[in-house]
Amino acid sequence: MSRLGPVPLDTMSDAQKRVFDGITGGPRSKGDPAEFLNEEGALRGPFNAMLYSPEMGDLLQQLGGKLRYETIIPAPLRELAIITVGCHFKAEYEWWAHVKVGKTAGLSDATIESVRNGEVPNDPAEATVYRFVSDTQTKTRVDDALYAEALELLGEQGVTELVFLAGYYATISHILNAFEVGLPTGVDPAFE
Repeated sequence: MSRLGPVPLDTMSDAQKRVFDGITGGPRSKGDPAEFLNEEGALRGPFNAMLYSPEMGDLLQQLGGKLRYETIIPAPLRELAIITVGCHFKAEYEWWAHVKVGKTAGLSDATIESVRNGEVPNDPAEATVYRFVSDTQTKTRVDDALYAEALELLGEQGVTELVFLAGYYATISHILNAFEVGLPTGVDPAFE
């Protein structure tokens, strides 16, 4: 159970309702706001926490929407970056949600398992993204050779967006872990 209780729709302030509408009606939406609610009636994943500070939460969810749906990074590499961050922080919900999205985007089971085991994927483009994102999390720096590889793969805009993406999902991991956001019922954790 999350450390933050659900914010029922009928008790939301106007600011909270704007955040809710931005999340459930934005690019993440599949047309059914109920898809975003957990068993307690709270927004799933990191989104419920955003209601507790609606002005900041709205900015954060807007940034997340831009990074997920408007980046020039190819979808499989974007999702690889996200699960790499999720694995680093052992953010169970992030891992669970983005493994599903990653598979739909074309990530192989072998690549996903490599990331979960802390191993560099075999595909050269995936290896570059994995190493780049891992280094931003573990070394807090990216050396010149790896930076050049990423630049060749993604260009300046893509590398910039990759750094933004990794930072955003590190923030999401902090939210998930600090507030102990759980997995949906029946989903087994990926990490010990």
